[in-house]
Amino acid sequence: MKSVVCFGDSNTYGHNPINGERLPDTVRWPCLLQNLLGDGFKVIEEGLNGRTTVFDDPNDDWKNGVDYIKGILCTHRPVDYLVIMLGTNDMKTVYNAPVEEIAAGLKEIVKRAESVMELKQGYVPKILIVSPPEISEDILTGPFNDSFDRVSIEKSKHLAYHYKQVADRFGCDFLDAKQYIKPSKEDGLHLDPEGHRGLAEAVAKAILAI
Repeated sequence: MKSVVCFGDSNTYGHNPINGERLPDTVRWPCLLQNLLGDGFKVIEEGLNGRTTVFDDPNDDWKNGVDYIKGILCTHRPVDYLVIMLGTNDMKTVYNAPVEEIAAGLKEIVKRAESVMELKQGYVPKILIVSPPEISEDILTGPFNDSFDRVSIEKSKHLAYHYKQVADRFGCDFLDAKQYIKPSKEDGLHLDPEGHRGLAEAVAKAILAI
């Protein structure tokens, strides 16, 4: 059985854009991915609300992805596939981070993932980098309008280009999620059931093609 670790933020955790609770197993994309891949795979959810690539949350000092990637991967050894979808929270106004800096954070996560897996399990898992869906205009009138602005929206349109460069440099596979899904109308940030289904289908196809 091949293991697939899905390392991401609230859209991997399954934040419900309507009420802020967690979406059920029947809706979340990693769970749907499990169904699509079948019994030959074990899909492991590692989604955390607010997780960034390398930035320290001013209120919660445990949401920095780069500090936790090694421990998470070693917890779930052996790991055959690693799906990384991060970067949305990096576009919050509090971080004021250029897109290039966000991509550099992703690069550091990939480097640490590869190094610890080579050391601890003797081989590097296949890595699929997923550039998250765009932030939509609905963010400006939704519950997260105090954390994101129009600059955030613009950054989200260009993230895929820089993430693809990271994927190419490290020999990772790449998926541009905005080609398949959009965030919900409710908050312009999180996926609704249709978005989770579309992402699961796209990721399943990408993994089976690796």
